[in-house]
Amino acid sequence: MPPIRRAMAALLLSLAALVGCDRSPPADTDAPPKLPAEAVQQLVHDLRRNDLRGYARHAVPPELHRRLETAWREGRTTWPLTELPLDDRLPAFLQALAAPDAEKKLQAVYKRQFAGAHTELRSAAATLGLFATQYVRSEGDYSDEERDHYAQLIAAMSAWGQRAPLGDATRARVAIAQLSAAARQSGLSGPDAFRLTGMDRSLERLGPFFGRFKQVLVGYGLDFDASLDGVDASLAEQTGDTARVRIRYTLAEQPIDAFVKVERHDGRWYLSDVLRHAETEAARTAAASVAPKAPGAKTAP
Repeated sequence: MPPIRRAMAALLLSLAALVGCDRSPPADTDAPPKLPAEAVQQLVHDLRRNDLRGYARHAVPPELHRRLETAWREGRTTWPLTELPLDDRLPAFLQALAAPDAEKKLQAVYKRQFAGAHTELRSAAATLGLFATQYVRSEGDYSDEERDHYAQLIAAMSAWGQRAPLGDATRARVAIAQLSAAARQSGLSGPDAFRLTGMDRSLERLGPFFGRFKQVLVGYGLDFDASLDGVDASLAEQTGDTARVRIRYTLAEQPIDAFVKVERHDGRWYLSDVLRHAETEAARTAAASVAPKAPGAKTAP
């Protein structure tokens, strides 16, 4: 079923790519990170708890957070969801899952197009992996660190897709039922629901859906929380208010070893690429917010 597979790829790629983590999160998750690696740890702790609202609060300075909230309510952005490939399709994905008789309709689509198509789905995972790797290495609004990190993530996810039981009709029936229930509970399936609900409340409502999505993935052999729990973040180098943090973890049985840049503002550390993308989103015009994006691309300034 295309909507579910697209959203799965989006969540896995982007959420894993944003941060790494340490096995022991900071004792006080609301305390400003005093060390560069702690900024990484704090964001991962938010994701581990499915606290998307907390992630948005910790990822950017308060003034930028306020501008993003305004842009969200004006329909100019849905940051931090814009960090996901195909983020513009997330509202439609939730609407499809929450629609009346969604379980029956989506199961029929899955049965007709994908049930038992193990060879075709594995081939598609390999092909998409090659395309996505080529894209992030040469296109899009990515830093050098992002290009390296994303390429590793795509390779791991492509390998997982080639062995995951995506054509198993029994698993799909369970997954569709669980995701449909979570989509309805979010209350975000109505027209223009994200804008009307606002950034903080929308992210708070999406938290349980995100958590259920991760549980569904465990049924396909991918334990995302285990990946988060197993990653190590350590300082690689620091010069004044800028630093590089090395993150190492295992995703889909593949080792990931990458770096992220962090920077200090008013005594608090933030991930540089997250700040850069957030600034772009806060400055978007209404016209730019509806312009089409290339598959997997970040929003251009």
